[in-house]
Amino acid sequence: MPLIPEEPQIHESAQGPRATTAAGHPAPTPRPVPGPRTAASPRPGRPGPGPARPGPPVQRPQPVAAPSPSPRPENRSAQRPGPQIQVIPAQADGALDAAEEAVDLLLETGRAPGDILVLTTGEQHPWAAHELSFGDAAYWAQQDARDDVFFADAAVVERAASRPVVVVAVNGGADDATARSLPLAMGRATALLIVCGDPRRVNAALGTGV
Repeated sequence: MPLIPEEPQIHESAQGPRATTAAGHPAPTPRPVPGPRTAASPRPGRPGPGPARPGPPVQRPQPVAAPSPSPRPENRSAQRPGPQIQVIPAQADGALDAAEEAVDLLLETGRAPGDILVLTTGEQHPWAAHELSFGDAAYWAQQDARDDVFFADAAVVERAASRPVVVVAVNGGADDATARSLPLAMGRATALLIVCGDPRRVNAALGTGV
């Protein structure tokens, strides 16, 4: 009977990084097969993923307020507060006396004489008629001096300078002339306008309900 060569016995070697083959040569270390890179795989030259960093807090969208309308350009001349208006009921023949009484009351309460301008829609005040007899220039110079109460015709109110208090005596004159002069008189008063006359006529001229 033919002899069968004895098969070499393979002994279990100790566990280690390399295994020995039957011929006694070390087996090559298996290399990892390249595969698709996962999202967790670090890029070359960068550290590993490590613990996940907390993301930024989620912000809920806030309601957006409607834009407010842009302010209109400020018109200081239109927004300047006008003078206070006081109407003293009086008939045409008693309007001048009522105006003089109003002036006396203003002076008694501490108002300076140079702060007061008195206008007449009808016959001129006796003081104005007397001073005009010395000439127009001398008359208007007293207005510029502001030393005393100044009396003038409402027909020339545009020539009169502004004063804190203007007193108007509606002692006659045409209605249309009075309607034109009263708004101008109000424009000359910086603090107070006093009108002595028929309230209905005054309100119609000024467009107020005082």
